[in-house]
Amino acid sequence: MSRYSYWYSAVWACSLLWCAQLAWAEEPRANLARLGDGGAVVSDAGGHVELTVPLSRSVPWRVHTLDGPPRLIVDFSEVLWDAPPDVRSGSVLAVSAGVYRPGWSRLVMVLGEPLAVDVAEMRVLDDGSAVLQMRLVPTTAEDFRAATGVVPEELRQLDVVPPAASGRVRIALDPGHGGIDPGAQDGGLREADLMLAFARQLKEVLLRTDRFEVVMTRSADVFVPLEARMTLARAAGADVFLSLHADALAEEDGMASGMTVYTLADAVTDQAALRLAERHAQNDILAGVDLAGVEDEIAMVLMDLTRRETRPRSEALANTLVAGFRSYELVVNSNPSRHGGFSVLKAAEVPSVLIELGFLSSAKDRARLVSQDWSARATEAIRDALLQWADEDYLMRQGLMK
Repeated sequence: MSRYSYWYSAVWACSLLWCAQLAWAEEPRANLARLGDGGAVVSDAGGHVELTVPLSRSVPWRVHTLDGPPRLIVDFSEVLWDAPPDVRSGSVLAVSAGVYRPGWSRLVMVLGEPLAVDVAEMRVLDDGSAVLQMRLVPTTAEDFRAATGVVPEELRQLDVVPPAASGRVRIALDPGHGGIDPGAQDGGLREADLMLAFARQLKEVLLRTDRFEVVMTRSADVFVPLEARMTLARAAGADVFLSLHADALAEEDGMASGMTVYTLADAVTDQAALRLAERHAQNDILAGVDLAGVEDEIAMVLMDLTRRETRPRSEALANTLVAGFRSYELVVNSNPSRHGGFSVLKAAEVPSVLIELGFLSSAKDRARLVSQDWSARATEAIRDALLQWADEDYLMRQGLMK
């Protein structure tokens, strides 16, 4: 297949992928395509790079590129990635693969140099299995940038929900990471899995009070871009946004343990906060999401004006959460109230905090994070803190509390 006919094939594959969405999205996982023998391999071959993905059967697929850094993105109508891709190429810095959203998988190759797709085809073999093969050839940075672009994502229709007539406070729980982005990993644990399990438990605890309504930015092991998490919370009419994490720090950033709460800051000098925020944003980039140009100058001015009211409410929520953990005699960090430039804290109209429940880089925190007793007490601490904050916030907004 020539480079020119490749684009015709890619358009056809993309069209087929959209048409097949509904039928594939509901299919049981047992019937999904799996990696074939040898798994996915990226290798150098005589001046070019080859990507080979053997599959148990053919699936709709599409491919596009993104710049900054240069990446190749391949989407599949869902493939179960039983093993990580095997990288044997000096031109490829990293490869990740996994669930991107329900019914869809994504493979992302971070390129060490600009490469253009020269050949891309999926061959169906006699036994019904299939092989996706791509050949990437060197190109100039200018030509690479000119050819990049995001294939329009089909977005779930968001119905904006009105405020709760019941008077209940609507909480948006945001389990960090998910799908193609597992988050921090240590001791056989994945941050994405731990936070989803904790969010589900917290949701039940909050609902039992009959004081809260709860929405979740994700309820399965799927990838949700950072900006989309806030969009979902806004559309759900959330009154509060809680982002749940259990990150890890590199040795050069020092040791950390215990619960920490972050609120938004314009200027961040804490090196740990800077590293964590950068890594969260980098995960979005490496998963093939381009967040360039999401804000303009006028929007930023309007948001800053709104944050003048929201910021003290977020600070009060953070302080109440720290106090709640201490009241349950749960371990908190030596500096538990911090500020960071996290994307998920930038909703101007919604009080938002990011809770680091612990650090996977700490053996003691890892033990706590998998403890049922600790999880039960931590969810109760957050529940009580939210109840207290909601009452005080209501009085303050009514002008009855200074």
